[in-house]
Amino acid sequence: MATDQNEGGWGRHHGGMPDLHLVLASASPARLALLRAAGIEPEVVVSHVDEDAVAAALGTDDPDRVVAALARAKAEAVVAQVGQLARPTAVLGCDSLFTFAGTTWGKPGSAAEATARIRAMRGGEGVLRTGHHLVEVSSGRAVGGVEATTVRFGPMTDAEVDRYVASGEPLHVAGSFTLDGRSAPFVDGVDGDHTNVVGLSLPLLRRLLADLGRSVTDLWTSP
Repeated sequence: MATDQNEGGWGRHHGGMPDLHLVLASASPARLALLRAAGIEPEVVVSHVDEDAVAAALGTDDPDRVVAALARAKAEAVVAQVGQLARPTAVLGCDSLFTFAGTTWGKPGSAAEATARIRAMRGGEGVLRTGHHLVEVSSGRAVGGVEATTVRFGPMTDAEVDRYVASGEPLHVAGSFTLDGRSAPFVDGVDGDHTNVVGLSLPLLRRLLADLGRSVTDLWTSP
């Protein structure tokens, strides 16, 4: 699962310029790698949105509403940063939360919290939700959506949990696990879109672009 870190800056394009320039409002290396693997080379601009303040202002712990609101806040903050650009541009904001046994988690606050979560999750299943918000900068048109994927975990011994937490990986991701990292061997399967678990649903991105009258191929750079 992807993480937003409070650092980052403008990315760099490789190959030919796309018809639609994408700005990713996230410093998540997993989200960036996912887009690059799909032939998209976005710019990276981090929003620095106060996630706790946005969530508190909602007055609800409904995970669908929370991830949607956070994705929108991040996208809108970055739209304000970049302003009007010479070429057609869209800004994408994302945010993920994981729900297990009726409790919704973001990133763990400590190694001890990550350990407790993972020991509770092993052998069980939960739902990873990612909010997406896409803004066409020139027109201000915006579309959004939330994708949910069920994740099923295999068994982990206490020693395996301890070694995983010691790697530091689960401390930086919502749900304390990743599908594209060290915890992948312990994920028995997913029901739904696996790219959503990495942190950005590529099929949902395709649908959001279509709502704006665009194709995902507009984002491709030339080889």
